[in-house]
Amino acid sequence: MNTLRARSVVLDADSTLAGIEGIDWLAARRPATVAAEIAALTEAAMAGAHSLEQVYRARMEAVRPSRAEVTALAAAYTESLAPGADACIAALRAADVRVVIVSGGLRAALLPLADALGIAEADVHAVEVAFGPDGDYVDFDHTSPLALQRGKASVVKSLALPRPVLAVGDGSTDLAIRLERACDIFAAFTGFVRRDNVVAGADLVCPSFHFLQHYVLGTA
Repeated sequence: MNTLRARSVVLDADSTLAGIEGIDWLAARRPATVAAEIAALTEAAMAGAHSLEQVYRARMEAVRPSRAEVTALAAAYTESLAPGADACIAALRAADVRVVIVSGGLRAALLPLADALGIAEADVHAVEVAFGPDGDYVDFDHTSPLALQRGKASVVKSLALPRPVLAVGDGSTDLAIRLERACDIFAAFTGFVRRDNVVAGADLVCPSFHFLQHYVLGTA
């Protein structure tokens, strides 16, 4: 009989569940200089060179995405779903493993992806964005812990998930979940990008959702 290695799985979204960085995807719709600046800020934050607090507001003010653009981003997330992610999540849920998304991305853009994967809206934790009556960007939720470097850890702790908890992600904000002891196991996801500092701090390296499925279910 197989033994579950985790009762809960916390998934990052950008460059983990999907093969894009949402803010970079939005920035690509701006002048090339803006797109390059945003991409550099994103990489610096994910590699741990700058804290997320330093870059989150700057990125959002530079991009100021409209409601229509966030809707288009939602479609891009779905189209760039990591290979095997749907089968993995279905298998985990069938084994009564709790699966949640904890992301510094925009919640409105992630909800359709979560719905397609059978993940409840209440289990999608990301940053809310406000739009005006015409659909223009107004602001993001500055009170969200997910706009902070170690905010994912505080969110995971607040959820009181069944243990053991396995967190999966590619960036320094995901690694912080382990550093703050909000999870029991941290897997550095390398299916889209490999960051040496994140791998160095991880309990294991997860190259794919096929690997994740078999690891959690105790079949690998």
